[in-house]
Amino acid sequence: MAKTYNDIYIETRKRLKDAGIEAHSLEARLIVSKAAGKTVERFLRDLSLYASDEFARRVQQMVERRIEGEPVAYITGIWEFYGVPLYITRDALIPRTDTEVLVKAAIDLFAGRNGRPRILDLCAGSGCVGVAMGVHMPGARVVMVDNSPRALSLCRKNIGLNNLEVRVMCVEADVTEKPPMLLGSFDLITCNAPYIPSAELASLDSSVRDYEPVEALDGGKDGLDIIRPVIRLWKSVLKDNGVLMLEIGEGQAPAVKTLLEKAGFTGVGTLKDTAGTERVIAGRLKRQDKRERS
Repeated sequence: MAKTYNDIYIETRKRLKDAGIEAHSLEARLIVSKAAGKTVERFLRDLSLYASDEFARRVQQMVERRIEGEPVAYITGIWEFYGVPLYITRDALIPRTDTEVLVKAAIDLFAGRNGRPRILDLCAGSGCVGVAMGVHMPGARVVMVDNSPRALSLCRKNIGLNNLEVRVMCVEADVTEKPPMLLGSFDLITCNAPYIPSAELASLDSSVRDYEPVEALDGGKDGLDIIRPVIRLWKSVLKDNGVLMLEIGEGQAPAVKTLLEKAGFTGVGTLKDTAGTERVIAGRLKRQDKRERS
């Protein structure tokens, strides 16, 4: 007997629920709409239509991958972050809700101001932070930096997906080294660097440990191996009175606050995520000599 899209959606939702997947309804919608080649909204409008056997096979294959532990974002290849659609591949981390704290802080920093701020986003990954800022800050000019050519390729696709080619660009660079020449100066630097201590990687959920790029997670012995050079080296491209915002891990705020203050940042403060963890730390660089570049 032929099945409708709705029949297969209900079956998919049940399989995911039985497998212990908490967001089974949402993930079922994402999987079946991807298998159908439709947006979720269009798929929901077409629930009463009959589905092909090929569609049913595609759904089954995707569900099996999910039950084995692969994150749904990698299975579907698309995700939403801060209301912005993004392509997602295993070349970059899946954007988390925690990181939306960083984007909101950047948006709030320039709220109500005129002008066109220049923003530098380090360790860009999928481009989620830089692209979200570009979408929600129409006057901003954003440069995204990563040392992975594959991640930067993904960034460029997400720039195009959101029609930001005029105001957002990518640069390949290693944030543990000095900034490239001719990069210019910036009103704000954002950075979501790898910050998980190496010893904690093995204890991560298997969906993270086994699928997401370890180089985007591993922050060294104390989790600050990338954050230290970002603070020390990249402050040179901040304008006078410019701000550096960093996403950090649980319990890292005191150590990072000390690093920022030693580097000359003032007014250092933190913002908490929905779980009450200090997730973003920021400081302002007021130069004694406006010609100072390091």
